Amino acid sequence: MSSLGRAAAVAAAIVAVVFLALPVVWLFARALTGAAELDDAVFVALRLSFVTTFVSLALTLGFGTPLAYLLARRRFPGRRLVEAFVDIPIVLPPAVAGLALLLLLGRRGPAGSLGLEIAFTTVAVVLAQTFVSAPFYIRSARGSFATPHRDLEDAARMDGGGEWQTFRSVTVPLALPVLAGGAILAWARALGEFGATIMFAGNVEGITQTLPLEVYAEFQSSLDASIAAATILVVAALAVLLGVRLLRTEEPSL
Repeated sequence: MSSLGRAAAVAAAIVAVVFLALPVVWLFARALTGAAELDDAVFVALRLSFVTTFVSLALTLGFGTPLAYLLARRRFPGRRLVEAFVDIPIVLPPAVAGLALLLLLGRRGPAGSLGLEIAFTTVAVVLAQTFVSAPFYIRSARGSFATPHRDLEDAARMDGGGEWQTFRSVTVPLALPVLAGGAILAWARALGEFGATIMFAGNVEGITQTLPLEVYAEFQSSLDASIAAATILVVAALAVLLGVRLLRTEEPSL
């Protein structure tokens, strides 16, 4: 590459970094110079966000791990279709995801005909978060389980370990850094969820109003309060990204 080409590449890289970093830096600057204080509604929304996202993560781990393992290690009819359904929430607009959940689990849907009250409750928040975030973990776990460690697994079986013991003592420890990284990304996606939540669960303080919805609500009345609440989400996102990068530098070991 010529010196002119290198200079153009560096200039383009600088523009990209500035474009991506400047809004976040400016948000922090406004938060530090703003006069608004965090009110009780922000802390209520923060607490609700942490509770619902950790429940969502538990559901993702409990149901997503077996699914990822099956997709990685088994061949069965319709596997490609299952993979497509698993991945579709990643590309689906969140508002559309929320509408789909509402049609299925709302009062006028099949769940409502069975007498189940799910929409516009805290349970709806958890389900919306799980729907949009679980694919991030499943994709990571599927890729990790697909990495061949058959020699170690076969050795464990030869030592008398059953399938479950081999999975627990060999397969999972080898995949753990990737699984942890996928879990953190899924949790972060759930924490930042807005569109599906507001469509399916609404925006009721103390019941369905998570922190992203609180940022939107504060924006209607006070820009400084909205900035202060948004800064909490940015700090959480930065912490998550740092955690993922630290996990990816670790080498899996038994």
